[in-house]
Amino acid sequence: MTVLFSDSIMAKKFPLQPKNPERICWGCDKYCPANALGCGNGSGRTQHPMELLGDDWYMYGDWGIDPDDPATPGKKPA
Repeated sequence: MTVLFSDSIMAKKFPLQPKNPERICWGCDKYCPANALGCGNGSGRTQHPMELLGDDWYMYGDWGIDPDDPATPGKKPA
């Protein structure tokens, strides 16, 4: 069986600047609470890029995210 993936299509829109990113694991599309991880991979919580790179994390690099898209949740007005 062959599984084909298109270019980074996520099931949910990825929030650019969530209010409390420390409460959620950002490792997959499940977005589990930090105290109830559903992946079961034995690792800790995956941090949101904003926690690692700062508030303007999506402005640099090739994330495949359009910051000008008004449908992007968590985007702060400029």
